[in-house]
Amino acid sequence: MKLHELSDNPGATKKRMRVARGPGSGKGKMGGRGIKGQKSRSGVSINGYEGGQMPLYQRLPKRGFNKPNRKAFAVVNLGLIQKFIDLGRLDAASITEDTLVSSGLIRRKKDGIRVLAKGEFTAKATISVTGASAAAVEAVAKAGGALTVATAAAAE
Repeated sequence: MKLHELSDNPGATKKRMRVARGPGSGKGKMGGRGIKGQKSRSGVSINGYEGGQMPLYQRLPKRGFNKPNRKAFAVVNLGLIQKFIDLGRLDAASITEDTLVSSGLIRRKKDGIRVLAKGEFTAKATISVTGASAAAVEAVAKAGGALTVATAAAAE
């Protein structure tokens, strides 16, 4: 096989429509824009414009507050941690944020990892994370392990 013998499958490529390039093109003269009006001109930006009426996004009341420096935690459930321990991908003796990431249970740490109590947890594990729900701490303690929250300020 030589380079000049290579070709794409028939029908795999399609020529692009050349708009407003003469009457023979099928999209000539006005190029599919119709006759006159704002949309036929260039530089049109009318998204959200309602013809002079107050737009919907301005009629609705603003609500709540978005904290500019809020923390985004990676969330993991106790049931998933138990599953990874059973599969042998996590060592129950010491589970840290780094081991959770390296095992593939969590993709990235973000501002820290927060453990929630969903699912069954039976392993006697020592877990050290940035945040945890009260129910998760209780569930790990009930199983005979310990769940320590690294920084109290970050867990808020």
